[in-house]
This record gives sequence, C-alpha cells and structure tokens, in this order.
Amino acid sequence: MSNSIYKIISATPSPYARKVRIALAEKGIPFELITEVPWDQTTRTPDFNPLEKLPILIREHGDPVYESYLIMEYLERAHPEPPLVPADQDGWLLAKRLEVLCDGVCDAFVLSFFERHREEPLQSATWLARQQRKIDGGLTEMQRLLGDRQYFIGDAFTLADLAAATAVSYLAVRWPEFDWRASYPTLLDHSDRMETRPSFQGSRPVPQTISDAVV
Repeated sequence: MSNSIYKIISATPSPYARKVRIALAEKGIPFELITEVPWDQTTRTPDFNPLEKLPILIREHGDPVYESYLIMEYLERAHPEPPLVPADQDGWLLAKRLEVLCDGVCDAFVLSFFERHREEPLQSATWLARQQRKIDGGLTEMQRLLGDRQYFIGDAFTLADLAAATAVSYLAVRWPEFDWRASYPTLLDHSDRMETRPSFQGSRPVPQTISDAVV
C-alpha cells in the first residue's frame, strides 16, 4: 500500500464515503482511494462487503471494515488524535445524534432517487412523500441543533459538523432542484464555512453515471 495503511473503496457522490475520507484527512492519515460505481457489474464491492455497500475501509492487516458509521467508530478508536468526537457524554451523544440524522437524510434521499428511476406509472407518490418528510424533518432538526453557532458542539470542528456538511453537499449534487438553501439558511452558512477546509476541498462530491439497471 505504499505509504498508506488503508485503502478506501468509494463512490464519487457518496456522502458516506466522503465522511470517512474527510475524517482520514483531518486526522492526517494517508490512504489510497479506489473509486467504484457499486451498482455496476464491474464493481469489486462484493469481494470486500457481502452487503455490497460503500464505503469500505481495507486495512493493511485485518479484515475490511464497512458501513460508514462503523468505520468512523474504528478510526476514532485506532487514531484518537485529533479527536472528532467529544470525550464528555453529552458531547458524544450530540455528535452521534447528528451523524444519525445526517445518515438518515441521505438514506431517505437514496430511496427517493431510486424510486424516481422506476417507470413513472410505477412510482409511488406516497413513498416519495414519506421520504421527503424524513429529509425535511432531518434538515429542520439539524438547523435547530446548530442554532446561531459556528459549530454544532462548542467552538471546535467535530463529527457533527463533518456529518452535516457532507449531507447537504450531497443533496446539492444529486438533487439540485431541491432548494434546501432557501429553507435552511443556517445550514447553508455552516456548509459554506466547512467547505473551505482542505479536507473538504479535496473530497468534493461529483455525480456518477450508473450503467446497469438498479430497479
């Protein structure tokens, strides 16, 4: 792995993979990036994750680690400095709560994204409305938790900021017609500040073309 102790299998628009890439960069951990389209038959994702999901952290020694939530937990244990999760219980809980909210917003969008790939007569308006409620509810709660502060927790960058900024940037790339910026201006200001960090600048999401049918 040259100077890297990790490889990351990632998809270019994935907020889950971007979250891991940013954490590695913030901790100063070198890694080799492998870009995949996990829906295409050419993907090597099943070789490392039986659930066929990204991201996947391939370790130089040991089994791969998959699911972004677990990868983030592993990185914090294996590389505790600098910490991305507060040590106190309230701070830890808030950071993890934000991560759950942000992953849930992205999960709901992914479900909507693939529903819209079905032939229009087969699409469920009820299903799409349910996912939209989750997205709006998650963004509303994220903005409430941020309030008028620069950071979600204290006066330092944490997992909470990382998760929130990657979630909204994903919506901006994959769902440009959704005007979340007008409805959530505080999250927009926060995202703009986070995107100036080098770790964010080096991992900006871009769409991928999915060649194979997924629905």
